[in-house]
Amino acid sequence: MPSSAAVQSFEKHRVARKSTFVSIALNTVLMTLQIVIGVFAHSQALVADGIHSLADLISDFVVLIANRHSGAKPDADHNYGHSRYETVASLFLGALLIVVGVGMLWRAGTRLADLQSIPAVHMSALAVAVLVLISKESLFRYMLREAQRVRSAMLIANAWHARSDAASSLVVAIGIIGSLAGVRLLDPIAAAIVGFMVARMGWMFGWDALQDLSDRALDEATSADMRALLLATPGVRDVHEMRTRKMGDFALVDAHILVDPLISVSEGHYIAESARLRVLADNRVLDALIHVDPENDAVARPPVNLPTRERVVAEVNAALAAGGVKAASVNMHYLSTGLDVEVVLPAPGARTAESDEPCLARVDLDALRRRLGARKLNVLQGVDAPQAESSVSTEAGAGDASAKAEQPHSAT
Repeated sequence: MPSSAAVQSFEKHRVARKSTFVSIALNTVLMTLQIVIGVFAHSQALVADGIHSLADLISDFVVLIANRHSGAKPDADHNYGHSRYETVASLFLGALLIVVGVGMLWRAGTRLADLQSIPAVHMSALAVAVLVLISKESLFRYMLREAQRVRSAMLIANAWHARSDAASSLVVAIGIIGSLAGVRLLDPIAAAIVGFMVARMGWMFGWDALQDLSDRALDEATSADMRALLLATPGVRDVHEMRTRKMGDFALVDAHILVDPLISVSEGHYIAESARLRVLADNRVLDALIHVDPENDAVARPPVNLPTRERVVAEVNAALAAGGVKAASVNMHYLSTGLDVEVVLPAPGARTAESDEPCLARVDLDALRRRLGARKLNVLQGVDAPQAESSVSTEAGAGDASAKAEQPHSAT
């Protein structure tokens, strides 16, 4: 994992532990008060809110477990790390909230079906509801601030869970006030509203987590940022086939970059590594895979059945041997326009370039190009500085030779 992402991950896990322990302590106290006082004061809405707080406790422990395992380093079974443990935890939290919300709706429905059995609510239920409302809203503001600071989707989801608790406590308080005023059915109605809010929040969290587990891409704005980073790299002419997918709170980026087709492999690799490091500098990226293309392979590819390097080198060496010349290096460029071959002769050393020219003249370069099926064949004379470079070349483009050079031929 890149160092910047590693530092961010460590801070995120530290904040997750701290904020979750605060939530556990608060929810334990509030749950106890809500259920005990709710039963004593005959408030179904307060008891339902207490069960909601119990679900919060369970979710807090799930967050702790996911937080612990998601920070594990990559291994043989999880080459990209364990960041998706957080996404799985969010999916579980969503399912838990849906179950709890549906249960609340069912219980409220059965109570509303028998209005005569609804007892009067005691004043103590209102005091607890107001206390819970203030506590949950304060917890939400604290958790959201910390979650946004470390950019954790799981912690943001947990923070909004606390906000849903505050909203449900407000509904409970209103229902209790109505019941105290003599409208007893408002208490079970408040319980039903709380159940609906909990179930809706669970659906939202669960659906988002499911999308992330299905390799959802980054949003358009973030993807544009990634493309801009790649295009800003010196040597990158264009970017195509860029793909992204979520990995917990991070993302994986795959992209093809277009470079000059005639540069060396080492230079192309250097440009790709430079582009990769630029993308990894963004703390939203966990890893990046950069593929180097000499041309946009989405629209243009080299012809099939072009000769391999081994065959080209063998043909070149055999042809040059007839003139007593040996190649120092052979470079090939497989492009959509065909095969270009560049042969570099060794520096003359004790010999002169003029003494080599009669030897090279005995080599039928045009016939060699046709045998290789090459579009272009260049022969360059290596020199020792400050001598100038001389070259002899033959290219497809004139008379019968060009027509024949367009079709590959076997060596003779």
